[in-house]
Amino acid sequence: MKYEEVELINNEPVHNFELTVEGHRAFIDYLLKHDKYYLIHTEVPQELEGKGVAGALVEKAFTYIEAQGKKIVPLCVYIQGFLKRHPEWNRLVA
Repeated sequence: MKYEEVELINNEPVHNFELTVEGHRAFIDYLLKHDKYYLIHTEVPQELEGKGVAGALVEKAFTYIEAQGKKIVPLCVYIQGFLKRHPEWNRLVA
């Protein structure tokens, strides 16, 4: 995984998992209900596209969610595609 040095921020007030890379903010919009994170939308600014930021963001978010003992409901198309490419993470799907 790239961007090991970039810390994932769980910005709870706005329900976002965030990474800031090269001064730009990439995020996953989520809704937390009980023990499930509903992952609604992943957004990476144009300046960061094609640099592996979205994949790193999703992987860091999954690692965080798993450490919390929670599950995911992948509503976001990008995250659904990520799970197809990385079936080992299907263990998190509620």
